[in-house]
Amino acid sequence: MISLFDITLRLNGFPIKEAKTELNQIINLSEEEYAFFLQNKKKEIVDFHLKNNAFYNELIGDKIVDKWEDLPILNKQNLQKPLSERLSKGYSIKKVYLNKTSGSSGTPFVFAKDKYSHALTWASNIMRFGWFGIDFNKSYQARFYGIPMDFIGYRKERLKDFLSRRFRFPVFDLSDVVLEKFLKKFKTKKFDYLNGYTSSIVLFAKYLEKKNIILKEVCPTLKACFVTSEMLFESDKILLEKQFGVPIINEYGASELDLIAFENPKGEWQVNAETLFVEILDENNNPVPHGTEGKIVITSLFNKANPFIRYEIGDMGILDEKSTPQKPILKKLVGRTNDVALLPSGKKSPGLTFYYVTKSIIEDDGNVKEFIIKQTKIDTFEIEYVAEKELVSEQIQKIEEAIALYLEPNLNFTFSRKTILERTNRGKLKQFKSYI
Repeated sequence: MISLFDITLRLNGFPIKEAKTELNQIINLSEEEYAFFLQNKKKEIVDFHLKNNAFYNELIGDKIVDKWEDLPILNKQNLQKPLSERLSKGYSIKKVYLNKTSGSSGTPFVFAKDKYSHALTWASNIMRFGWFGIDFNKSYQARFYGIPMDFIGYRKERLKDFLSRRFRFPVFDLSDVVLEKFLKKFKTKKFDYLNGYTSSIVLFAKYLEKKNIILKEVCPTLKACFVTSEMLFESDKILLEKQFGVPIINEYGASELDLIAFENPKGEWQVNAETLFVEILDENNNPVPHGTEGKIVITSLFNKANPFIRYEIGDMGILDEKSTPQKPILKKLVGRTNDVALLPSGKKSPGLTFYYVTKSIIEDDGNVKEFIIKQTKIDTFEIEYVAEKELVSEQIQKIEEAIALYLEPNLNFTFSRKTILERTNRGKLKQFKSYI
C-alpha cells in the first residue's frame, strides 16, 4: 500500500516505486553479479557524461583515458560554475531536483540530480532507516536541524515536515530555556526517533543528564536516534545512549550525493555500495590499502543530470581491512581535508585532533556545554566555549599541557566564554576552523 510519504515523492516526479525495486535487485546480487554491475555502472555513467555533458568533457580535456584511474578528480572548485553550464543534454533546471550544499567545506555550490537518481537516494534512506524499525510513511521524527528564516522558505520547510511526519526543533538557540521547551514536546508527542545534527542532539542529552532524565522514560514510543553532519565522538555516543535509552546510529552523507555510510545493526559503518562507488586515495590520487587513511573520493553511479565522477568530497577517512567491494566498511572518518592545523614546527595536524584532546579535559566536570577552536595565526588558537562558569586557570593549564604533549609545545591560546556559539546558516557547528 502506497502511503503519504511515497505519494508525496511520486507527485513531485520522483519514481519511488521503481527506485525501490531496482535498489532491492542490487542488494540481492551475488558477489560475482555485483562486480559485473559495478563495472558496468561506472562505464555507463562515464560514457553518458562524455556524450552529453560539455562541462565534464572540458574537465577531461585532451587527456587519454584508458582506465578508471586516468579519470580526473573532480573537486568543489570545479563545480563553482553556473548550474546551466554543468547540466547534461536533455535536462533543464525545471526538470531536475535542485539543492545547494551547506558550505561547511567553505565551498558551497548549487547541484542537480535527475529525478530517478534522487528517488534512489530516498529508497536508500528508507531501506537503511528500516534496519531499525523506522518507516517514513508511519514513524514520527523529532528533527534537530536548522530552518530557513525567510517567510517563504520557513513555510515551505514546515510543509515538507508535515508531509514527511517530522516535528522540527530549530537548533539556532539551544539555551536551557529552549531545551526545556524541547523536553515538553517529548512529553506530549509520540516520537518514534530523533534525527539531526550531532552537536545539537548532544547538547540536548547534556541538558537531560543535568536534570537526571532518561528521554525514553518520558517518551516511551522512542525507538532510535540518528546523528549526522558532524563528528560523533565515542564519549558523546555513550552519553546519548545513557540519556536517551535507545540505540544511537551514526550516519554520514552529502546532500549532493546520498547517504555515504550508515551504521548497520551490527555496529559497522556500512558504506553505500548500491548507488555510490567510494574510493580512498593518497595525495597523488592513488588508491591506498584498506586500513590506511586517505581522502574520500566518490562517484554517483546514477546521477545523469550533473556529473559526480571521482568527486573529492573534502573528507579524510579509512576503510576497514575487512571491506569487500559489495560491503565496504568505513573504519573511521578522520575529518575534513581543509580543516588542517599548520604548526610552527612545520607539522600538519587534523584540526579535530585539537578538538579531541581539548574535549577530553574541558568537559570533565560537566560545566562546559560545547566549544569550538579557531586557528588565527600559525601559533595562536582561540577557544570559544559555552559554560555556566568561566574556566579556571587549572583547567586551562591542563589543556595547554595536553596539546603540548599530543601536538607540540609553545602554542598560544585564548579562551572566550560565550552565551551561544556561531553556527552555519543551516545550524551546523564547525568544531575547528583555520583562518590562516
